[in-house]
Amino acid sequence: MGRRVIIVGPAYPLRGGGMATFNERLAYAFQEAGDEVEIVTFSLQYPSFLFPGKSQYSEEPAPEGLRIKVLINSVNPISWWRTGNYIRKQTPDLVIFRYWLPFMGPALGTIARIVRQNGGSRVLAITDNVVPHEQRPGDVPFTRYFLGACHGFITMSKAVQQDLKQFAPQKPSLYLFHPLYDNFGEAETKRAACKALHLDPRYNYILFFGFIRAYKGLDLLLQAMASPLLQERKDLKLIIAGEFYEDEAPYRQLINQLRLHDRLVLRTDFIPNAEVRHYFCAADLVVQPYKHATQSGVTQVAYHFNKPMVVTNVGGLAELVPDGEVGYVVTPEPEDIANAISRFYHADAAGNFSQNIATYKQRFSWAHFVRAIWDLASQV
Repeated sequence: MGRRVIIVGPAYPLRGGGMATFNERLAYAFQEAGDEVEIVTFSLQYPSFLFPGKSQYSEEPAPEGLRIKVLINSVNPISWWRTGNYIRKQTPDLVIFRYWLPFMGPALGTIARIVRQNGGSRVLAITDNVVPHEQRPGDVPFTRYFLGACHGFITMSKAVQQDLKQFAPQKPSLYLFHPLYDNFGEAETKRAACKALHLDPRYNYILFFGFIRAYKGLDLLLQAMASPLLQERKDLKLIIAGEFYEDEAPYRQLINQLRLHDRLVLRTDFIPNAEVRHYFCAADLVVQPYKHATQSGVTQVAYHFNKPMVVTNVGGLAELVPDGEVGYVVTPEPEDIANAISRFYHADAAGNFSQNIATYKQRFSWAHFVRAIWDLASQV
């Protein structure tokens, strides 16, 4: 029998977007390596007044072949104790916590401390953020409490690895590339994708994908679309695919002010996994105009579908997108974003970029990610 692993974090039946998708794909990767895996997830992730989307729960079928146990209520300490004891008694070889928000620090930190009482389980955390995008009171003590319960850390951006040194300088951390999202199906032709989305294939499409939050810079991309450089391209449209995770009124006002209605395709409901490939395959170019960031799973979906990217030089985005080879790295300014989009079409760069992507993405394997996690676990 293989080694036993428990992953603690968002997963089905939560509609967790990229994080739930990542955790489920990681569980499959451990299984492919011969390990026995279970995901322990939330019965309640956020109180409703803290949740910015429309629903926390998925309407899609459960992922096949995965053991997922729903246990954690983020605001109920009794559930933390029950979850910690459930995992502790199983004495898994490895427990991996997914940490992305200080609000989760008390729950996950308590669970980790109880697990460690068995004296055998190695406790690691994949830290998406250590310093959150939107800061709130309690962030620092909550984060310290959680990080203090772990043996070591995996980060997917150098910026987060640097942030960790402020909180846990003595503990080992490992920087790994975010693996490829290869679980959204195979690529399809632009014509087939446009047909599925009821779009006119005669247009060129660029794509903004993912939950809409202030730090992701959609307002910058809207301003870029209104620039004279892109206004002259009557054949260009922007697809905005993702649910608003904040008030949408300012974006609607900006769209009205810039008179962009005819230049946009607004699909601002939650995008189910089964539809993701249509959006990427309909687009020529994926744009991530973030104002600040750590890493982004959108990059790895774009890589899977061989799609060139424009990203801003914030956080870890540029670490994964070599400028001029698989896309462009720009400053988070509308003019620079517009220039890069214009350059992409004027240079007819799609073919060369896609060829480079097919080579470059081979380094983003899940098997390597799993081996590196076990190497770290053996050292702590």
